[in-house]
Amino acid sequence: MAWFIKLMEEGMKRFIYIAGFCALFLLSHGCSFGGLDDAADTEEVTEVENPGAPGDSGTPGNPGSFGNPGDSGNPQIPKEPGNPGNPGGPGEIIDDDSTGPGETGNEGPTPDPEIPGPKPELPKPSSFLSANIISETEINFEFTRPVQVVSLSFVPELEIDSIEEGSTVTVLLEKSPAPGIIIKAVLLAEDEVGNIISVLSSLRSRNYRVPELLINELRTEYSKPRAEYIEFKILTSGNLGALRLFAAGNTKNPMIYEFPPVEVAAGEYVVLHMRTLEDSCVDELGEQLDESGGRDSCPTARDLWIPGSTKLLHKTDAVYVMDQDDRVLTAVMLSETPDPWWKKDHFVAAAGFLFNQNAFKSIEGGICSPIDAVSSANIKTSYTRSISRDETVENSNTAADWYVTVTGGASPGLPNNPNRF
Repeated sequence: MAWFIKLMEEGMKRFIYIAGFCALFLLSHGCSFGGLDDAADTEEVTEVENPGAPGDSGTPGNPGSFGNPGDSGNPQIPKEPGNPGNPGGPGEIIDDDSTGPGETGNEGPTPDPEIPGPKPELPKPSSFLSANIISETEINFEFTRPVQVVSLSFVPELEIDSIEEGSTVTVLLEKSPAPGIIIKAVLLAEDEVGNIISVLSSLRSRNYRVPELLINELRTEYSKPRAEYIEFKILTSGNLGALRLFAAGNTKNPMIYEFPPVEVAAGEYVVLHMRTLEDSCVDELGEQLDESGGRDSCPTARDLWIPGSTKLLHKTDAVYVMDQDDRVLTAVMLSETPDPWWKKDHFVAAAGFLFNQNAFKSIEGGICSPIDAVSSANIKTSYTRSISRDETVENSNTAADWYVTVTGGASPGLPNNPNRF
């Protein structure tokens, strides 16, 4: 509305200016307006029915007085106009570049002022961190923020006794699963802002029946179809499930094998073959020990096979077995050369680690150096010689327990050949 009023006022200004100019022009040329006297030199020209003093108005209906062109071009606009909607007032005219057509003053509620200070942050979504088997009957799932469990299942199926929710979801099982088996957990959880977190995790059940065992014999050379192997001697009965075998010389993946859950008896030999080269090579996981074929399998020992045909064992190496709590159960360090110290950092680290675990050391009782390790120099390229433990002496965790057999002396799955190279 304000813009319309302003437009009308501008039009009236222009009309008065043009009319006054025309009147002066006509008067200056001797023209009259229905009885008007010449008054070109006066400041106002007034139309009268009977001539009178300048500025007197004539009868109603006749044109009123005209001011001079300068005055009529700038009519006075009221400085304090009335409020919109009040009778007789033209309304408040807002002279503001930000005001658009149709906007007038004092219309609508005034918006609330913005409250100063930091805006409250929304809770961050939760993320899955890890899953861990704590005991035979307890499994924990770790999250960054508290969650509620929507659903949970295990393969193989496990009966759940209770679930405690929060940042750590604690699951208690009714019964202990078999030792060292793979458990797949499928968990759906919801956090406090409604996000659904899907977890698929593979775990190993706890094995509290780990047997005492020793690394007993190693063959480091390969000649198809004869693969490298590591033989273990079982000292007490138990289960091998979840034990891990490491070879530090395999730098890309030092953990070269994880044992499946298998019951073993005291006095038993277990041969882990480093390659699978024939279809008849099968893992013997039950009581029957003559299931497996393949070169160097033994019908009276338990044969296990690593899939594929990758070089995993070397003449200079650190070989050890760890349980689920990262304790070293048995170890040996091999060196092809009698150097004063290790040339590769991973062997330096392995020597220090095994020393700290009291798993392998020098004969003098210090950290093992190459000259203190079991010498594999006499193996050369022979696949019929082996690095063997002297089964007649007590284990000292030093090179004094070991020797290299004669050519043809390798004996996977059998008592070690006592004939030395």
